[in-house]
Parts: sequence; C-alpha cells; structure tokens
Amino acid sequence: MSIAVNQTDGYKVDHRSQYPTGTELVNSNWTPRSTKYAAKVDGVDDRIVVFGYQAFILDYIIDEWSRTFFNQPKETVLQAYKRRINGYLGPDAITFDHIEALHDLGYMPISIRALPEGEKTFARIPHLVVENTLPEFFWITNFLESVMSCELWRPTTSATTARKYRKVLDKYCELTGGDPSFVDWQGHDFSFRGMGGRHDAASSGAGHLLSFTGTDTIPAIDFLETFYGANCDKELIGGSVPATEHSVMCMGTKESEIETFRRLITETYPKGVVSIVSDTWDFWQVVTEYLPALKPEILARTGGFPVDRVVIRPDSGDPVKIICGNPNAEEGTPEYKGAIECLWNTFGGTLSSKGYKVLDPHIGLIYGDSITLDRCQDICQQLMDKGFASTNVVLGIGSYTYAYVTRDTYGWAMKATVGQVGGELREIFKDPKTDNGMKKSAKGFVAVLKDDKGEYYLKDQVSREEFETCELVEVFRDGRLLKFSTLAQIRERIRK
Repeated sequence: MSIAVNQTDGYKVDHRSQYPTGTELVNSNWTPRSTKYAAKVDGVDDRIVVFGYQAFILDYIIDEWSRTFFNQPKETVLQAYKRRINGYLGPDAITFDHIEALHDLGYMPISIRALPEGEKTFARIPHLVVENTLPEFFWITNFLESVMSCELWRPTTSATTARKYRKVLDKYCELTGGDPSFVDWQGHDFSFRGMGGRHDAASSGAGHLLSFTGTDTIPAIDFLETFYGANCDKELIGGSVPATEHSVMCMGTKESEIETFRRLITETYPKGVVSIVSDTWDFWQVVTEYLPALKPEILARTGGFPVDRVVIRPDSGDPVKIICGNPNAEEGTPEYKGAIECLWNTFGGTLSSKGYKVLDPHIGLIYGDSITLDRCQDICQQLMDKGFASTNVVLGIGSYTYAYVTRDTYGWAMKATVGQVGGELREIFKDPKTDNGMKKSAKGFVAVLKDDKGEYYLKDQVSREEFETCELVEVFRDGRLLKFSTLAQIRERIRK
C-alpha cells in the first residue's frame, strides 16, 4: 500500500527522537539561495517566481494524506508503515507511536506562511515558512522537507525561466514594433516528452503558462484547472494549432512531399492555422520551391479564426542560422539569407509602426529544436539587425530548457531557523566554514518585508509578532487551505 507518510528521505523517519527532549516547535523556511547556476540574459533581472505551493498543498498535504492515511483504518496504515520501515531499517529500529498519534489527530498540524504566487523575489528571500501547530508534532515540519523540495523546485524554476523568455520577447517586440498580443503565443511549450514524468511535465508546463498561452503540454491545462481555479470555458489557459510530425510527411513519401503540403493546406485544413514540419528531407527546397509554387493556395485560404496561416517548422540545424541566415554560407543562397528573408521574398508583407518588416499573415514560422535563452535573444537581435520584426517567429521551448536544470539551479533549500525546547525559544542557523557562504542560513524568526520601491527583502532574528505580520501570509493551517490564488491573479502578479 502506497501511503503519504512514506514520501520522505530515509534519514527523516526517526529525526523526531534525535531532537532534544522537550522539543515543541520547529520553524523552517523554503528559500532560493543562489542564482549562480541559473541561465542569465542581458537586460533581464534575476528575480525568482513564487509558484507551485498551492498545488502541493491541495494535491499532497490535503488530498494524498486524506486518501492514503487519515481516511484509511488506523491498523491498515500502521501495518503498511511498519512493514516498510522494519524492512528498511530492520525490526524495531524505531517506534511508531508518533504515527499512531497523528492518525488519531486526523489532520496535518502545520501552518504554512507564504508570499503570493506570481510574486518575484531575488535570491535568499524565503518564499514560504512551515511550522508545527501542536507541540507533540514538532517532528512533522522537517519530515516534510524531502517531498516539499521534490515537488516545489520544478514549477517555480520553470515559471522563472518562462518569465525570462517573456522579458526577452517583450523587449524585442517593443523595439521592432511587433504586435504585443502575439507574444502570448510566441513562446510555445514543447517540453512534455522530455520531462521527468507526467506530473513533472504538468507542473513545469503550468509554470510556462504563467507567462505564455502557447503550449503542447495539455496536462498543464488540467493542472491549472485542478489546483488554480482556471476554467477553459471562461478564459484562455493554453492553446495550440493542428500540426504535423515527421511520420505524417514520411507516409506521404518524399516524391510527393509537395502534394502532402497541398493536401494539408487546401483539403485537411483549408482555413485557420496549420503547422507543417518542413525539414523531413530538404528544408530549403520546401522554402524556395514548394512554398512559391503553393503561394496562390496559401494566400487564398480564408475564413479561419483568428488568422489563416500556414506555419512552416524547421526542426534541425542551428536555429539562429536557419531562421536569420548563415553569414558563412555562399552569398545569395537560401542558407545565407535565412528562412524569414526567404519567406519575405516570396510572400512579402507590411512594415511595423517602427519600420520593421512583418510577414504576410498567411505565412509564418515556428522553430522548436534546441532553443535556449541565449538563442532566443540572438534570433530576435539578428532579425532586428536584418530589418525584421521579432514577432515573425514562434519559438518552441522544449525540455532542453525546462529539464536541463536541477534544484541547485536556484539553490533551493528548506532550513530550520527557530526551535523551542521546554518553553525556551532557540534561534538556530547553519554556517559551514568549508562553504563559500551560500549555505549560510538565516537565524531565528524571519520576516519578508517590502522596501519603498516594492522590492522584497529579508530580516531575520525578528520577534514572533513581526514574523506573523510580515508579507508571509498564512495560507494553510491544520488541514485547511486558507488562501486561494487563481491563474488569472497569478498571471497579473507575474507581469507587473
């Protein structure tokens, strides 16, 4: 039987007997300690997005503990837990009265205080604080550290990364006079297949959708409806367009590739948007031969919403060179010009308010292979240098971006800074001499406050009263969620 109480690191199971006799309180904070390993891009700040704890509370603290622990017969739960731990540590290595007492209580006796989801902080600012609400359950606070860390670092990291992409794309949209509403779709989540499982993909994809609406990760939409009050009947959570894959093109055969394009454009999807993978064999042949031959059919498509657009999708090579051109290629060749210039030469378009070229709305391009923040910026900059608006392309942001990170990307850690033993409060901290200072923790009760510019800052060794009245608001207590943030509210906060 899988039970919530098993969701912890093995060394956690008997820390409750290792704390000093008379321990009554453990207060710990969840904090990003560093941006040393985080992707950085010129002109974009290093703020970290608060995101994911509401889903964790609803899914794990409330639902999973209720289903697998509190709502199960006590003997069933105890038998399952004893079997696991006795097999793991050896018979009678620990006692189990604390687990029995928790089941008798019937709810999780902790308080969680947190910043609002969608807010942004610099490193070393706690995002949430956990403490026990009953003295006999002091052990629960840090017992939850493993699963809390496991569940929280990914969505907040992905939300932070997506915000950085959004900042870059917004910047170049403004510089080149593109359509600001298009940026909602310009960053498209392609990461599902490369993530660490379905839940990981959903929570990461939800982080992406705080800054964009384009996604191929459908479970992220379910995640936001389940845990963040989103409703696709009333708001746009995330969306995409019909799109092909290589197997579709291959089944149409290489010899008939242009006919596959024609069928897709005129019969299968005669209106609206359709994305067609275009490098199954020879991308440049598609761009310079097939598309010019199909130009009348492409321009004749009408009646779709919001536009009638054929989007080509290169899927291999260097994305910067494919999109913007390769200066080392033979001058005048398609490779030298790049895909956007080739499309302009065939389909033309208009000029933006700032004088940059915008492709005819019947044609577009999406690139979703090996996109990074650096490449995103390079593509936008090189398009601008060539006289094109940055909004001529959509970028598929995949698992190279969203999975090639770890908990250490922002140095996430949950550390105790306050304890109480026999009625005596103890300000505790760690500061390893062998460390470079990153692992030094705060000390005592912590308060997150705002300065006169609205920036969050940390003040430690504060009074209990100052801790309870700071920007960390109680969102959960004794089995009940006290504050609920919707997707719409979070999107509003993140874009401020």
